[in-house]
Amino acid sequence: MKKLLVAAAIILGTYSASAQSKIGYINSDELMGDMPEAAKADAELKQFQTDLGKQGQDLMNDLNTKDSLFVKDSTSFSPSIKEIKRNELIKLYQRVQGWQNEAQELYQAEAQKKIVPIRNKALDAIKAVAKENGYGYVFDNAQGSLLIAPPGDDLLPLVKKKLGITASVPVKKN
Repeated sequence: MKKLLVAAAIILGTYSASAQSKIGYINSDELMGDMPEAAKADAELKQFQTDLGKQGQDLMNDLNTKDSLFVKDSTSFSPSIKEIKRNELIKLYQRVQGWQNEAQELYQAEAQKKIVPIRNKALDAIKAVAKENGYGYVFDNAQGSLLIAPPGDDLLPLVKKKLGITASVPVKKN
């Protein structure tokens, strides 16, 4: 009888221990920063930013040159030519302003293109390590978010049911 109780205690102890999920954490920013791909992506992004800056500087130089010529030669222009040249300068100025916004968007798109594969590789490695080591939950202390969780632990459907919510409203993503 005593052996039966000991065996039952061992089985129940093992079952309850395996039912609990291990919780781990990681700093994904540090991980990604230490990946060799990150250094390469960073160097490529710096070069891309330099190239964008050069293009912007070329536009500014063109604007400054044309503006100086306009100021210098405008006294010899007829009113109609002066108006045409002034409109050309305004369009060029607007193009320079538009370029600044466009360059920022281009840089952000390029950065995203470089970072996504690195982030995906890091996340795949985190998932693999979590699975190999029995972690059910992994928190990212750099982002303050949960990276890995069993799908059964999502309380959203249960809470919606409790509140009587049957349809989902699309969430706007910025």
